[in-house]
Amino acid sequence: MSDADDLGSKDLLHGVTLAAMLEELVERRGWEDLAARIRINCFAVDPSVKSSLKFLRKTPWAREKVEALYVEDARKKERRRKQNKRRAERRALGGGDASEE
Repeated sequence: MSDADDLGSKDLLHGVTLAAMLEELVERRGWEDLAARIRINCFAVDPSVKSSLKFLRKTPWAREKVEALYVEDARKKERRRKQNKRRAERRALGGGDASEE
C-alpha cells in the first residue's frame, strides 16, 4: 500500500468542508441515492443542502457516514484517473490493444 493509503481517510478529507462534500455527493449521486445509502430524513424528505448541513453538523454518526461515502467516491475517482493515465501512456508508446498487432 502507498503512504496515502496508510494515512487513511483523514488525508482525503483535509481541506474539504462538509458543505463541499455534500454538494459534490449530491451532484454526483443525487438525493435519492444518498437517501438510499444513508438513511436519514433530511436526504429523503424535501432535501436541501442547508437543512442537511444543519443536521449533519449536529449529528456525528450521520456526518461520519457522509464523510465515509465521500472518501469512498474520492478513492474510486482517483483509481479511475490513474487507470486512464496508464492507458493513455500505453497508447502513446504504441502498446495499444492486442487487436492492433
